[in-house]
Amino acid sequence: MSSSQFILRFTAETSANGVRAREFTLGDIPGILWSPAAPAPASAPAPGSGRAPLVLLGHGGGTHKKWPGVVGRAQRLVSDGGFHVVCVDAPGHGGRPRTEHDEREIDVMQRAMGAGEPVGPIVTRYNAHIAERAVPEWRATLDALQELPEIGPDGPVGYFGLNMGTAIGVPLAAAEPRIAAAVFGLFWPDTVAETARRITIPIEFAMQWDDQHIPRESALALFDAFASKEKTLHANSGAHKEMPRFEADSAVRFFARHLGPGVATGA
Repeated sequence: MSSSQFILRFTAETSANGVRAREFTLGDIPGILWSPAAPAPASAPAPGSGRAPLVLLGHGGGTHKKWPGVVGRAQRLVSDGGFHVVCVDAPGHGGRPRTEHDEREIDVMQRAMGAGEPVGPIVTRYNAHIAERAVPEWRATLDALQELPEIGPDGPVGYFGLNMGTAIGVPLAAAEPRIAAAVFGLFWPDTVAETARRITIPIEFAMQWDDQHIPRESALALFDAFASKEKTLHANSGAHKEMPRFEADSAVRFFARHLGPGVATGA
């Protein structure tokens, strides 16, 4: 991939409730950067003022950067933590076209779900394929955003991704030394456990005790695979899509502990 493929261009901006949202493209990858909307200064701010940790937010399979759950997590991370947060559409998701491979895998997955058959083997295989394409894109996104004065090249970076966000985030965290802490969960160990054994950063891991897709033993096996000395398991009752919203609040506190404080919003 050449550097010309990854030119950052901001295309739209909104601000509400102390959160500034800037849509951008990085080559042909669409994304959103959420930041604290600081009050207008009385004089010109010093270079680099308003710097805060950056959290990379990976969305789940079949969703995208503007999915309500994604936006809700981003807004909490900004409003309650004072962080910058970025989400980009994964290959074949949101504003990005699907390949023939994407269409085939999605068709197989939907037919299995309709027949009541296990989808784990299909999801893990397909998400591993997406991760191969997405990891270089995330690293390019991080490169581009660290050139912004409000983020900078030396600030701490976290990663937050469940479901497919974990399938992408585990190989990304293993490959990217700039990521200092991560929140993962709701995924099988099949394709990511070996990679997880190379990860030593602090981890918070969420699972659903009554998940109809991911057996408890599988979720626990993935948690166990991480080599991190500091890792925390959050197990909640309920089905796959019934994770309590307070887990997002826990993620804010987790990143505050490991990335440091953010900046106050202008709310």
